Parts: sequence; structure tokens; C-alpha cells
Amino acid sequence: MSTAAPEKHPEPQLDERLLKTSPWKKLLGRPELGSIVGAVAVFVFFAIAADSFLRATSLATVLYAASVLGIMAVPVALLMIGGEFDLSAGVLVTSSALVSSMFSYQMTANTWVGVGVSLLVTLAIGAFNGIMLTRTKLPSFIITLGTFLMLTGMNLGFTKLISGTVSTKSIADMQGFTSGKDVFASTFTIGGVDFKITILWWLLLVLVATWILLRTRIGNWIFAVGGDLDAARAVGVPVNKTKIGLYMGVAFGAWISGQHLLFSYDVVQSGEGVGNELIYIVAAVIGGCLITGGYGSAVGAAIGALIFGMTSKGIVFAEWNSDWFKFFLGAMLLLATLLNHWVRKRAEASK
Repeated sequence: MSTAAPEKHPEPQLDERLLKTSPWKKLLGRPELGSIVGAVAVFVFFAIAADSFLRATSLATVLYAASVLGIMAVPVALLMIGGEFDLSAGVLVTSSALVSSMFSYQMTANTWVGVGVSLLVTLAIGAFNGIMLTRTKLPSFIITLGTFLMLTGMNLGFTKLISGTVSTKSIADMQGFTSGKDVFASTFTIGGVDFKITILWWLLLVLVATWILLRTRIGNWIFAVGGDLDAARAVGVPVNKTKIGLYMGVAFGAWISGQHLLFSYDVVQSGEGVGNELIYIVAAVIGGCLITGGYGSAVGAAIGALIFGMTSKGIVFAEWNSDWFKFFLGAMLLLATLLNHWVRKRAEASK
């Protein structure tokens, strides 16, 4: 008489989300790790190469240069995490400043009226990019390249048509200019060192963007549409609204940067901003954002902007030929991309 073998029950598998992750693995999984290493290396390099680099006034100058770039690099990074580009971001900054300046001057209104109109127009351009992208299904490269060319022509054409020259009229003596300058282009002092208010705008945008990415449903949507568009749509993510919102976020950053440009100099040159969109993208990539989308962080983009600030001003403090700046920027882009790729491979292998 045969005896039935006892039935074997499979051992319960623990949910991998409940498994403890070592601090080292968590660190390797952070997208901004490579940029932090790069920032430390650049800081040490210029601290040795330039005697004046470590002065408090020099560091304030570095932070200002980083903040001007970082205000745009942060929303551009969110857009890249969502899987898209915006080649019109650089000239959109100039467009925002031009609308604010010309509307205030021509309507002889309070400068804050121009600032408000500029916000509406700039957000509308961002929404236009997003709507065109979602309706036509064309690549964002083509959509925003077209917007870039249109804005470049409109900036020059409207400025010459209204002002008769390639720059706007001064609005320094208009009502509201002083308070506008306080908000967008003022200076505050800490320990006897002057800092630009753009640094506070930059830090605020980093905090808000990080909160959105890591603590809200919208952040999950951004990562989802950048990682796998079809899968995101299948689980109910509002793909079109998310992408339109990301483009409007870039437009909001352009509005802040444009008002800083206007209230810093009280006039605007219509040809400014061309080429800056590439620098925003470089800062985001150096900060760990993938070109393919679905990966990155606002903090990483901020660190990428800081690297840009240290490099651009460090070359000046070291009294080198500034013609070499773009070479260093390109080299940093390649090195950061390779380092980020290595870090991600190590993170995946350690899981």
C-alpha cells in the first residue's frame, strides 16, 4: 500500500517593496549623484586654479550665474523627465520681457500691468506648445523648433515695428518699476555680502518642483508619461494634460527670467536668448535627466546649473581665455553623461 507524499507548499515571497534597502543602494539610485560628484570636482578644481574663487563675493557671483540658469533648468528638467524638449525656452524668456516692457510703455500703464499681461501671454505660448504636441503627435523637437523660429522673428519684428530699433524704450521712470525691481531684480545682504534675489527664486522653484515630483500624484504622472507613454495612458494617467502642464511650467520659468532681465536693465534687446535653450538642456542632463525621459530630478538640474555657474565664473576668476568656456561645458556634458550612465548601471546591478 503506497503512502502519498506530503504536499509541498511554496515558501511565501516577501514583497520587494518591504525589503530593506541599504543606504549605499539608495545613494546609487539617486539621479543627482553624478552631478554632485561633478560639482565637488569643479569646485575643488577652481578653488586651486583661481585664488579669488573662494572669496565670499566671488561665490555670490557664482550663485547668481547659477540661479539665472537654474530658474529655467528646473522646469526644463521636469519637461525632460516627462519625455519632451522645448527648443523655444531661450527666446521665450526674451519674449516675456519684451511683452512686459512694450505693453507698459505703449499703454503708459503701471509696469505691473505689463508684468501681468506678460504672464498671460507667456503661459499661452507654453500651452500652445503643449496643445500642438498632443494634437499633432509630432516630435517636440519639430514643434518647439517651429515656435523658436516664430518667436525669434516676432521678437525682432515687433520690437522694430513699435520702437523703431532692436531694443525697447526704458521704463525706469514708470510707476511700479521700483517695486517690480524689488521682486525680480533686487539685492539682499547677508554677512556684508550682496546676493541677487534670483537665488531665492531659484531655490523656491527647486523646492516646489521636488515636492511635485516626489510627494504628489502629478509627480507620478510626470515619471509615467516619460517612462512609458502607452502604459501611462492605459492606467488612466491624463497624458495630454500632463504634457501641456509641463510646457506651461517652462513658460512660467521663462516669465520669471524675463522679468528679471527687464527689471535688471530696464530695456530689452530683441535678439537675446538665442542658444540658451541648449544650456538649459545641458544643465538638466548634467543633473542626471535622461534624454529618453522618465528619470531625473529637480535637485540634479539645480546642481547642473551650479556647475555651469562655477565654470563660467571660475574661468574668469582664473583669468583664462573665456573662448574655452564652451569646450569645458561640452566636456562636462560628456563626462556627466558617462558618470550618470555608470551610476545607473551600478544601481541596477545591485538590486
